[in-house]
Amino acid sequence: MATLSEHLHWHVAQAWHLRRARGILATPPIVPRDDGVILYSMIGTRVLLPYLVAVKSLHARLGRGRVVILDDGTLTAADRRTLDHHLGNPEIHGIASVDLGGCPPKSCWERLLLLLELRRDHYVIQLDSDTVTLGPVPEVADAIDAGRDFTLRGESDSEWMPLDAFLATRPDVDPCDPATHIQAAAEAILGRVDAGLPADRHYVRGCAGFAGFAPGGLGPDVARAFSAEAEALLGRDNWKRWGSEQVMSNVIIANEGPPVLLPYDRYLNYWNEPLPGDAAFVHFIGTYRFHRGAYVDATLRASRSLAA
Repeated sequence: MATLSEHLHWHVAQAWHLRRARGILATPPIVPRDDGVILYSMIGTRVLLPYLVAVKSLHARLGRGRVVILDDGTLTAADRRTLDHHLGNPEIHGIASVDLGGCPPKSCWERLLLLLELRRDHYVIQLDSDTVTLGPVPEVADAIDAGRDFTLRGESDSEWMPLDAFLATRPDVDPCDPATHIQAAAEAILGRVDAGLPADRHYVRGCAGFAGFAPGGLGPDVARAFSAEAEALLGRDNWKRWGSEQVMSNVIIANEGPPVLLPYDRYLNYWNEPLPGDAAFVHFIGTYRFHRGAYVDATLRASRSLAA
């Protein structure tokens, strides 16, 4: 648990980052493209500025797509005017409109279920607001062109592999013990969940903060069935913990043919280490988001590039 000093430092650093992120408001609006690609995020008023950095920096480097947003219920009328101006009148859905069908509420399942509806006819890229695109992303463009899913690796050594092989690499855990992290608990029961998934199961430890879903493929009914079976095995209180949706995202991506695993030397999660000079995409995860000033530096770099 964070100390009071750490808690205060976080809020001061967050306020400084938001102040520096205001430069994104001086950059030109996105010109959306109705080309079958959707850049998709769930956001609220608190992350409006970081989100604009995330989506505008990706769109500029990718050169494709239009924006769709899931409002977490906190976007204001002023926020929507800002989004309309900067993102070309994006399609915005309210979180209450998503049919959970028994899936856990308020833990990103709404985001995933709407994504799986949108991907019926579009290539959908899920993008977290705490990300910044800093360089060319040809691997993402290639995945779109090939009609393949892609994912940011959860760890540098994450690989796509048969489920049995993956499970053999994991330590034994008690999945029903509340002390077991929900990702480890959910992964431990993967072999016991059917949910209409292919018999030849695979898995990859990806990161839902940046992932691509090709048109068609597994839909929301599979996700709802998986959630119901997992909840029956783990218990409602256990399953509803934040992080279960990421495992579902990984399961979908892993079982639609070999996904594109983005090279971790250029597409990475920030773990409080110096960023490579050629980093293309960085996910500033919560634990170390404001360490070393790296997020502020990346935000300023992206904003300056967009303004040039």
